Amino acid sequence: MNLLGAVRSRLGWKIFLSYLIVIVVGVVVLAMAAELAVPTSFDRHLAGMDSMMGQAGMGLGGEMDLFAGFRAAVSESLFLAAIAAMLAAVVLSLLVSRRVVEPVRGMMAASHRIAEGNFDERVGLRGSAAPEEMDELDRLAVSFNQMAARLERTEVMRRELIGDVAHELRTPLSAIRGWLEGLLDGVLPPDEENLMRVYQEASRLQRLVDDLQELSRVEAGAFELKVQPISPARLVNHAVDRLARQFEEKEVKLEVGLPSVLPLVLADEDRIAQVLLNLLGNALQYTPGRRTVKIGASRQDDQVVFDVRDEGIGIPAEHLSHVFTRFYRVDHSRSRPGGGSGIGLTIAKHLVEAHGGRIWAESPGPEQGSTFRFTLLLAG
Repeated sequence: MNLLGAVRSRLGWKIFLSYLIVIVVGVVVLAMAAELAVPTSFDRHLAGMDSMMGQAGMGLGGEMDLFAGFRAAVSESLFLAAIAAMLAAVVLSLLVSRRVVEPVRGMMAASHRIAEGNFDERVGLRGSAAPEEMDELDRLAVSFNQMAARLERTEVMRRELIGDVAHELRTPLSAIRGWLEGLLDGVLPPDEENLMRVYQEASRLQRLVDDLQELSRVEAGAFELKVQPISPARLVNHAVDRLARQFEEKEVKLEVGLPSVLPLVLADEDRIAQVLLNLLGNALQYTPGRRTVKIGASRQDDQVVFDVRDEGIGIPAEHLSHVFTRFYRVDHSRSRPGGGSGIGLTIAKHLVEAHGGRIWAESPGPEQGSTFRFTLLLAG
């Protein structure tokens, strides 16, 4: 039985037992009330009959009157006992239903406030905080609070994204505006150098827009993977060929380390090429000239691990878990013109996870280089 079925089963048994308790309490109250009321009522009816039977003696009619009095006493007693039992059952039912209904009403009220945008809304727990000691309603409250926390985080991320996008767009737009104002005012000559600067900023702005569009697709899962068996060596060599010239221009040595035999992996060639290009480009960006970047792959159990090692600026330990966050900067004083859009690693993370793999970063510390690794599943 799954957890949901077990919860429903336990909750059903609790409701059943609560009704059973109400019935038992009603029966007990009825019996006790009858036990207390019958003698008193019978004595009262018997005393009323004494005046009628005092002179005539007890004949058949007297016995019938005595039986009628006894029946009337029992009926009166049962009526009073039934009223007492009903009142007890109603009070107990209200207490039981209140224990069930009040938390549900609290969650309904909280859900309305969350729907109005108050994502910090939470509901309180009635019982113990230990999960194994919680009842179903407390577990429902925990799930509700987890949902509210996720919504709050999503809202925070949305606001941060808007702020980050505005900041990233503002920088190239301000540069373009400044150069154009200088050209229009005659402060700057309209020569090839100044026009090239405007063109470069416009190209940078276009790349940022393209990256944002790509990020929106991968985060929403609005892309199709054409997964097929492919050689890891082919993936690595294709990425190296595309960036070899840029490494030469910066005088950074690019080394490839692959074993002679590697099993095929399941991958979309274009998407994994995009991942490798992002990682190699990131390594090239933060590695000074006359140093080395290494790319390789190796088999580990039922997967192949790709790695890109650089001898660059390194990453402090407290930043390692955040490097795949969009627009995150390890060095907040570093200007963006020397780098990319700040979302290439985020795109790479989503693409690798869409293949069923994982990606992570390692670094001994600042100025000691860094290593980015990701995994892909074997083809068979």
